[in-house]
Amino acid sequence: MELVYLDNNATTKPADEVIEAVRQAQAELWANPSSVHRPGQLARQKVELARASVAELLGTHPRQLVFTSGGTESNNLAIRGVLGDASNGVLVTSKLEHSAVREPAEAFGKIGKTVWLPIDPGGAIDPRHVAEAIDEHADGTGAVLISVQWANNETGVIQPIREIAEAVAGARERVAAKSSGRPKVFARRCVPGCGQAAGESGNLAIDLMSMSGHKLHGPKGVGVLYVRQGLRLQRQMHGGPQELQRRGGTENTAAIIGLGVAAELAAAFLKDTEHQTRLTVLRDRFEASVLQSVPGSLVNGPTYPGAGAAMGLRLWNTSNIAFPGLEAEAILLGLSERGVCASAGAACSSGSLEPSPVLLAMGVPEPVAHGSVRFSLSRDTTDAEVDQALRVLPEVVRRLGRVMPVG
Repeated sequence: MELVYLDNNATTKPADEVIEAVRQAQAELWANPSSVHRPGQLARQKVELARASVAELLGTHPRQLVFTSGGTESNNLAIRGVLGDASNGVLVTSKLEHSAVREPAEAFGKIGKTVWLPIDPGGAIDPRHVAEAIDEHADGTGAVLISVQWANNETGVIQPIREIAEAVAGARERVAAKSSGRPKVFARRCVPGCGQAAGESGNLAIDLMSMSGHKLHGPKGVGVLYVRQGLRLQRQMHGGPQELQRRGGTENTAAIIGLGVAAELAAAFLKDTEHQTRLTVLRDRFEASVLQSVPGSLVNGPTYPGAGAAMGLRLWNTSNIAFPGLEAEAILLGLSERGVCASAGAACSSGSLEPSPVLLAMGVPEPVAHGSVRFSLSRDTTDAEVDQALRVLPEVVRRLGRVMPVG
């Protein structure tokens, strides 16, 4: 039975070039990159070359990047690094966030103030609500951080980040009239589309942006936090001068080198517009076929009933489909038995029987959210794999429908 892997928003298969780069680094570049001897400095050189590759992907300067252990640490460093334990700090975010932001936001709300933004039924944030939240809650005495997940990992919905940044820029002037502080924008990027941000971090006045290596065919255990030049960030990992004094600890040299290779491959993919178009068409064909072959199924996202007409776009690779009346876990088990891998939402919470907090925040009814499955392609997904999934999925749903009839 051939494996059909449609869970790439959970993790991607490391590229062959990445695997070889990591293997070589483990075998030959094992010296400490902080050492002054020649082997140590060779490892340092490779780390900095990788940093330059990631910076090129994101359209920024290498010295504005902090290597971390992954997206979760990057998110926590951004939030705690800006807000710390300040009781007069304000965090503006939404329930659309991954738990790596949602949980720190809930924790900060016990110290300072966390403001939860309203959400469109299609999964969008209205920039006007961001500006209103800043005007209402920022008194000019403490730091203000706006955290927006640029592209959602469960639905693929892309937020209107340019308009949000412009709304924040206007609010900054009003806050500055109260003090010398200014709201800071923290954007999280669901990494299947990460490179689409190339150049945007500088153009959109984004202060912080996080990325995880294993979401773009890189290794696990490595991530990045972009920090705008001049922004003061309280370090959370003490114990050494690494990463320009922003994060202590010996660098994960092999994983960083692998991430550099993954960034180069991602940059090449983003220049291949024909490849991206083919994959978008493939995702749309998959989605349309499921909706036609499984009566009552619907897409959670821009096309969800009640979504705003001006709702944004989705990542080319993501399709979150609801099968009302069924349980996502049962669907996933049925698919897995037939060699098809998918997810009920974020991998970090896929073991839970509770419906996705993201879908509930969008206003998706709980019975619909319970039966929602996320399918996410990679740049290597083939037509044959999608065809196999389309043969298996309707059969699994029909079988479950006979066991657990809708209504």
